[in-house]
Amino acid sequence: MQTRKLNLAASGVALCLTTMTLTGCGSLSGVTGNNEVTLRVVAADYGDNPANSSKGYWKDLAAAYEKTHPDIKVEVDVLSWSEVDAKVAEMVKDGKAPDIAQIGAYADYAAEGKLYSADELLSVNTEADFLAPLADAGKVKRVQYGLPFVASTRLMFYNEKLLTDAGVIGKDAKGPWQPKSWAELEAAAKKLKAAGVPTPFALPLGREEAQAETMQWMLAGGGGYSDNEDQYAIDSADNIKTFEFLRDKLVGQGLTGPVAPAKLDRQAAFDSFTRGEVGMLNGHPTLIKQASDKGVKYGMTPMPTADGAEHSAMGVADWVMAFKNGHPKEAGRFLDFLYEPNNQTAFTEKYDLLPVTTSGVRAMDASTGATSAQLKTFLHALPNARLYPVGKKSWSTVSEDIKKNIGTTVQPGGQPAKVLGDIADAGRKADPR
Repeated sequence: MQTRKLNLAASGVALCLTTMTLTGCGSLSGVTGNNEVTLRVVAADYGDNPANSSKGYWKDLAAAYEKTHPDIKVEVDVLSWSEVDAKVAEMVKDGKAPDIAQIGAYADYAAEGKLYSADELLSVNTEADFLAPLADAGKVKRVQYGLPFVASTRLMFYNEKLLTDAGVIGKDAKGPWQPKSWAELEAAAKKLKAAGVPTPFALPLGREEAQAETMQWMLAGGGGYSDNEDQYAIDSADNIKTFEFLRDKLVGQGLTGPVAPAKLDRQAAFDSFTRGEVGMLNGHPTLIKQASDKGVKYGMTPMPTADGAEHSAMGVADWVMAFKNGHPKEAGRFLDFLYEPNNQTAFTEKYDLLPVTTSGVRAMDASTGATSAQLKTFLHALPNARLYPVGKKSWSTVSEDIKKNIGTTVQPGGQPAKVLGDIADAGRKADPR
């Protein structure tokens, strides 16, 4: 299995945006009569409701950038995660690629020769500030095209009141609950069900983020998406056993709630958790604020594993890339601004995410705020975290295949070996050794 050790080293994120129509974003970047260059950017929205949408934040940053760079105009279209990757793919197919895109995958565009490399864009200081393993994950054939934007790791959240009422946590317990094995997790879920908790363990394998939930369980089962040679190993024996456990021990015993995992999206599971209907679920840092705002008393712990031994946590990075539209110098200046420490810190703190540069990690580690203290739990999981195989040009296709089909493995009569085998075969054909 390919392991990417995330040594702590990080810096800054910022994106300068203004609103614009999809038609405007789809047009090629251009130069006005007074030699003003317009950079067109497509970015994902990290807000979970209109009130905290990323649009306002990035609009302010765009204005700040344009104030000090009067020769460059920045226009940004902010789209939801459910549509942004597909929209960029459509734009590229139509010959109208944006100058810069902040999306989930870059390797297929790099393999087609459509992207500028990092050293064609960034200053030496900016390029050197990235977490080394994140920078490595952004490489295709040893050349970096994907620029990490923000990162996160994943932990298991639990509702302290529900677990206490069900007798999972003793009323006089000292310290956090820290189950080590799946047997302990299963036993806790059974107690929650007996106590009338609607969803003892939420298992979101719906389209929104099935690839993440899948990887968390694979890692905890001793498997993963790839092997030590960085080849797809989706249908490994460990991975098959993992989904047999989910099918038989969690879903099969009615421990995952009224909604079938294949139809349960991540945010819907989070919403149920904040309503006090879920005992346990896997989550990323944004759940901290969502749960706190609803007054849910929760705990966080590393995910239990199949054998009770410690396995790598999952790390996730989102990516920035610059398409070859004829403005590498202007795009590079904008990206240098994007990664200034104060810009990155402002963004990661707003959305409870982790920085991707050395300077950003140092700033978060030095912070004394309550939210920063909780985020440090995720930050400290980075050294042993593993990433998606984003350097493979087929990853976006494989990820889509997982989103469509992985939920069927855990339904009654599900066939993990067949489904995982079909996904793995397609991936290996698309990315032959």
